[in-house]
Amino acid sequence: MKKFCFAALLLCAAVGYAMPMASSARALVPAEIQQLIGIDYRALKDSPTAQALKQQVLPEDVKQAEPALKGIGINTDRDLDQLSVASFRTEKKGIQAIYVAQGSFSAKVVLKKLKLKKISATKYGTSSLYPMANGMVMTFLDDNTLAFSTEDALHSALDTRDGKRMSLDTNSTMVDQMTAVDGSPLWSILDQKGSQAMMASAIGDASKVGDFDSLKKRILASRYTMSFQDGVNLDLTVVTSDSMTAATLSTIVKGVMLYKKLSASPVEKTAIDSTTVDSDSSNVMLHFKSDDQKFQSLMHSPLFATVSR
Repeated sequence: MKKFCFAALLLCAAVGYAMPMASSARALVPAEIQQLIGIDYRALKDSPTAQALKQQVLPEDVKQAEPALKGIGINTDRDLDQLSVASFRTEKKGIQAIYVAQGSFSAKVVLKKLKLKKISATKYGTSSLYPMANGMVMTFLDDNTLAFSTEDALHSALDTRDGKRMSLDTNSTMVDQMTAVDGSPLWSILDQKGSQAMMASAIGDASKVGDFDSLKKRILASRYTMSFQDGVNLDLTVVTSDSMTAATLSTIVKGVMLYKKLSASPVEKTAIDSTTVDSDSSNVMLHFKSDDQKFQSLMHSPLFATVSR
């Protein structure tokens, strides 16, 4: 989960204007959301740095999505406009993930190709499910939008849409995080457990200090955005329960950065110097800025390899 959380942070790239998450996609997301990612493939195409970053740290969950789409005739480089990835918690089967793809493809064309291959559908409620690669199944939400995942996860998502389980809109904390970033070309939000794990991973051995356990409990959620306009700009907001917690967490992160700098390479020291950490009310805010050349050098450094695991 640590790699998934941090990789999603790195992939939250903003280039230009993007449409908010489609209502048909949002309706599938259960209330027990762990992480929600919106990826604008048009934005990634415009940035060599974004493409290089995508290849190095793309979460395995997203890597599985692309060949599944290609297997039904959807060219992700040409036909895919937006991919939404929602991972959610379940009591019996752990964390599941659901994918929603939107683009210039057509349901009629895709289903015609499947029919020629003698691939038939099975019914789940009112939805027709078709097999895909990697053990996934899919269903079209409209002519240009399809949802896909493992059978169990897709069933959970369709149950959410059909009102059989609570939806994202009943989770006020995560709705607030989504409101702050939705409409950006790429973005990510994390729930409390995911945010706590991400921060513990980010500060390393400092998380083993006794006081951090009590501090961690007051981390509520987080959200990320990243921009490849005019270099690379990364923004992280960690939401805590109060201003004291935010200030303390900010101080810890600053201390970890100074410690890392002692053994860092020249390119890593430049990256640390390009990062600012502050607190504002109950929020911890991290901002990183770099030019493309320096950032691509950082991607091949030991420090980057450590934090992106």
